Amino acid sequence: MTTRRIAVVAAGLSNPSSTRMLADRLAAETVKALAERDIAATVDVIELRDYAHDITNNMLTGFAPQALETAINTVVSADALIAVTPIFSTSYSGLFKSFIDVLDPDALTGKPVLIGANAGTARHSLAIDYAIRPLFAYLHADTVSTGVFAASSDWGDSGDDVAPLAKRVEKGARELADTIARKEAATVADPYDPATYLGEGRSFGHMLGGLAGE
Repeated sequence: MTTRRIAVVAAGLSNPSSTRMLADRLAAETVKALAERDIAATVDVIELRDYAHDITNNMLTGFAPQALETAINTVVSADALIAVTPIFSTSYSGLFKSFIDVLDPDALTGKPVLIGANAGTARHSLAIDYAIRPLFAYLHADTVSTGVFAASSDWGDSGDDVAPLAKRVEKGARELADTIARKEAATVADPYDPATYLGEGRSFGHMLGGLAGE
């Protein structure tokens, strides 16, 4: 049985943060939903606050430091992505957007994505649909229809009684699990294999031959 890999990107700034709490709940519920489908899964969590300086350096120089490159490869090679950001000024955080900006524009094409967001008040819940979802649509990701928003009240006794956070997390996770189950497991490309960038069955000889006019 092939184990699926889920990358979790959490853009919270504090430690601990409600952003990470939401990310962990979404990841745990997705793993549970996949297990019900007899699919094993592992989770790699990337706290963007740990890479803030590297992300800035990458944007300034065009080169990713090793730690950031590892994080990027974790996201790119994963079978699915759970992306959670706090809402600042009615949109995703600058740190979250900066990380997305250092990814290759085609890196998330077709990748199953579950969106999560949190803010102090439920009035910011629409940010998922008017800000975050269009971002992933632009990147051609396969974003599930349910986005999970958590307000501060959702972590206490005054949360939404009609659609409690636990139910929303479960719904989003099940949709992501269904999407993952429909797709083949991702394969990690060997960066030293010429087929990775020359095409399957081709070699440097083909490339040199083409340059020579053969």
